[in-house]
Amino acid sequence: MSVRLESLQVSLDTEALFPPVNAQVEAGELLVVMGASGCGKSSLLAAIAGSLTRELTAKGTITLAGERVEHLPMHLRGIGIQFQEDLLFPHLDVAGNLLFGLAAEKPTKSKAQRLELVAQALQSAGLAGYEKRDIATLSGGQKARISLLRSLLAKPKLLLLDEPFSRLDEELRGAFRAFVFTQIKQLQIPAILVSHDRQDCPNPHFYGLEQGRMQGIA
Repeated sequence: MSVRLESLQVSLDTEALFPPVNAQVEAGELLVVMGASGCGKSSLLAAIAGSLTRELTAKGTITLAGERVEHLPMHLRGIGIQFQEDLLFPHLDVAGNLLFGLAAEKPTKSKAQRLELVAQALQSAGLAGYEKRDIATLSGGQKARISLLRSLLAKPKLLLLDEPFSRLDEELRGAFRAFVFTQIKQLQIPAILVSHDRQDCPNPHFYGLEQGRMQGIA
């Protein structure tokens, strides 16, 4: 499974936000896209996900798992997104939030099977036994992990990460980074992360959005 971006560009009216993006990410790999605030990083992810606002337009091609998806609506692209905010449902407990990620599997899995998948996911995140916990009682790092698990339980073909570490303190940031990168490798999901923080890049190279090319970390 892989994702390939070819001449992907987002414009406001007729003005391009960044140079055309050409990149390919294989299963289990992470592409880090770096750039200053306001250069269009989140708009790039929105173009890939199919969630651009009306004033923005995208051109170029997006091929995911061998299928062109740029013409598909957001809910048919099979893409998971992790934002800075956790976006958890406050009226549901932890299990309820994670079961939401399994919604697409309801016809093929029993409730007991889905609850077992939830338990396994929590175990992998060091949160065993948290099924009935109220979302309001969780720490920032715990909410971040639950939010990511919900995205992963939906079995996305691609994971997009929009500066997911920026709202965490330094200690939690490092631990959550490690958890995210491990999940990407273990589940063999291609992932694209946008950030302005070089510490968010575990690779020797990143994609400079404003420059329109791969660059090495000095």
